Amino acid sequence: MTDLFWLSDGQMARLEPYFPKSRGKPRDNDQRVLSGIISIHCNGLR
Repeated sequence: MTDLFWLSDGQMARLEPYFPKSRGKPRDNDQRVLSGIISIHCNGLR
């Protein structure tokens, strides 16, 4: 199911150090969140 995301696992591994650390509430899937942001940036928000 990795073909659903804009970024590959290798690209996500390179970005991992720049994500904020989780405190308290569990974090959502970062790859899914970034794919949504990229999708909106490329296609626009209607």
